[in-house]
Amino acid sequence: MTDNIDFTKTRNKIKHEIALGYRIFAKLGWGDLGDGHISGRDPERTDCFWLLDGNTAFINASPERLVLIDSFGKVVDGQGVPNLPAYYIHWPILNARPELTSVAHTHTPSGTPFSAEARTFDLITQEACYFVDDHAVFDDEEVQVLSTDCGKRIAKSLGRNKGLILRNHGLLTVGESVRQSVSLFVLMERVAEAHLLTNGRAQPISHNAAHFAKQDLDTPEQSTHSFANLVAHHLGEDYWGSKFPQ
Repeated sequence: MTDNIDFTKTRNKIKHEIALGYRIFAKLGWGDLGDGHISGRDPERTDCFWLLDGNTAFINASPERLVLIDSFGKVVDGQGVPNLPAYYIHWPILNARPELTSVAHTHTPSGTPFSAEARTFDLITQEACYFVDDHAVFDDEEVQVLSTDCGKRIAKSLGRNKGLILRNHGLLTVGESVRQSVSLFVLMERVAEAHLLTNGRAQPISHNAAHFAKQDLDTPEQSTHSFANLVAHHLGEDYWGSKFPQ
């Protein structure tokens, strides 16, 4: 039921978290070439989603610099231009997964090189437990996504999972909230980093132990906690509830 939803309040919260997510990515040194995107489905126009204006740097993200993209890739609200590669990837995923609110993707120091191995993660760290039986590989050479047809193949490879390794391209996460997709992305990058650093020498965690850990770790409350800590550490606590500088 949506009768009791305050669409304006919910929309403002989603847009605020998207802008925070972009700035967190920027503080982590990601997306400095504009190579990435974080989306948030509009709570009222559920076939549309919010993204950062294609000409705005991640570090300058604010709710006012987001644009609403419809199912045809057109800007229907906000001032700016669409990020078409984001549309090609995000719209098919959000269309296929109506329970989702957000998709996050960017090119990272560990995720991108790990993706060149075209394989799933081993269970070698606590963070890897978040993704046990919950991530997949998009094993496809179309690294330059130029159509929603490719996006539909990405969505099919993702399936019902929370994470996807895009072969030779990087990492992608999804969430029922923006804070979930962003915090999961940071975790996924850490898992990729652990693989590169251990170079196949790590002692794995058992499948049962990983699932036991996942039950405690992978919760909406933990996503909120992780996201709040990312904001406080990289941006400052004032950003959590304040307006952004223009």
